[in-house]
Amino acid sequence: MRIPKAGWIVVSVFIFFGTAFAVDHNLPRPFREYPGIEYRLGSIPLPPDYEEKTEWAFARLMFPPGWNNGYAGRDNPDWTEGSSLWSQDFPRADRHFSEAVRRLTRVHVRSVEQIVSLDDSNDVYNWPWLYAVQVGEWGITDAQAAKLRDYLLRGGFFMADDFHGTVEWQVFQESMKRVFPDRPIVDIPDADAAFHTVYDLDDRYQIVGHDHLESGHKYDGYVPR
Repeated sequence: MRIPKAGWIVVSVFIFFGTAFAVDHNLPRPFREYPGIEYRLGSIPLPPDYEEKTEWAFARLMFPPGWNNGYAGRDNPDWTEGSSLWSQDFPRADRHFSEAVRRLTRVHVRSVEQIVSLDDSNDVYNWPWLYAVQVGEWGITDAQAAKLRDYLLRGGFFMADDFHGTVEWQVFQESMKRVFPDRPIVDIPDADAAFHTVYDLDDRYQIVGHDHLESGHKYDGYVPR
């Protein structure tokens, strides 16, 4: 049985719009500014080349705060709109990091960050390097943990930073057990090439913030007990 010409037109239209939707559904989300915990929206000027198309960008993960959120009462109740736990040191730290990658490598790096949500369809797969801060106080959902697992199994790289002491380490460990229930967290040996490619790093230690500089290490030390 042959499909009449009118039928071909209808089928073609559906194929066109279906393809267009699929392409749009997987395109990287455009850059957007968010307010941070320390910085108001617009308080840090955008670099003149912030719209430049590059091969790499610093992607920061947004996430809901957990039960031990240290910013409770000071943050935005809607964590998807910034001024939340995930925006510690944002966006200045992201742009400093990007400047360093530009200076120390030949990678074509974007001058501004990219905020990524694990709830936002497949956008995370557009960003091969993903960063999260304050992960000792986050509250990722089961769906977000499953998406993060899939992202990592596809070859994504996840860097977690800025969590201190036994409680925060336990929160992070329990979260990662939901991401990889079959894999333990292991230390990378000091002799690994990761610590000797650009700089020779013979020791790793906690770098405390200004508020804790006088009193020493934050909470119960940088090695959880």
